[in-house]
Amino acid sequence: MALTAIALNCTLKTEGESSTDKMIGLIAGELAKHDVRLTETIRVAAHDVKPGVTSDEGPGDAWPVIRAKLLAADILILGTPVWLGQMSSVAKRVVERMDAFLSETDAQGRTPVYGKVALAGIVGNEDGAHHIAATLFQALNDVGFTVPAAAATYWVGEAMGKVDFKDLPQVPEKIAATAKAAASNAAHLARLLSGQPYPGTT
Repeated sequence: MALTAIALNCTLKTEGESSTDKMIGLIAGELAKHDVRLTETIRVAAHDVKPGVTSDEGPGDAWPVIRAKLLAADILILGTPVWLGQMSSVAKRVVERMDAFLSETDAQGRTPVYGKVALAGIVGNEDGAHHIAATLFQALNDVGFTVPAAAATYWVGEAMGKVDFKDLPQVPEKIAATAKAAASNAAHLARLLSGQPYPGTT
C-alpha cells in the first residue's frame, strides 16, 4: 500500500540552499524505498505562519493551508537546524500551532493526527540534537503523533565549525544508516496504523 509523507523545513532561511533540505532529502529518499511518496517540502519561514495556538489565527495566516496538507499525509518529516542548542524558532512555532489539535478531538478522544507517524531531521554545528529530539518528540506525541523507533536522524558538525551538512561531499555512513532505519520503521508503523487505527476511548 502506498503511503505519503510531507516535510516541514524549519530552517530560518526563507530561500536558498539549506542543510535542513539535504537532511530531509536523505530521509525522503529512504522512505521512497518503502513506497512512501514525499508530496511536498514546505519551507515554513517562507510563509506567514502567525504566532498562536489555534488552527487559524485569522486573515493572512498561512498555517491553515499547511495544516490541511499535513493532515492529508501519513508521515511527517520535521526538519530543523540547531540554534543555541535548541530547535529553531520556526520549528517551535510549528509545534505551538499544533497545540490546537488537543482541543479538536473526535468522539473517541482522538486528535486529528492520531495514526500519523513523525520523524525528525536535525542538523547543526553545535550540540543539541538529543535535546531537540527529546523536546520535539514529546510535543509531537502529546498532540497525537506516533514516534517510531530510531525516529531522529541528525548530523552535528564541529562546534563553531565552517562546514555545514550540505557541504559534505558524501553523507557519513552512520547518518545514512540511521536514516535508513528511521524510514523503515516509520513506513512499517504507518502501514500498521493505517490498517488498524487507534480505537481511542470508547
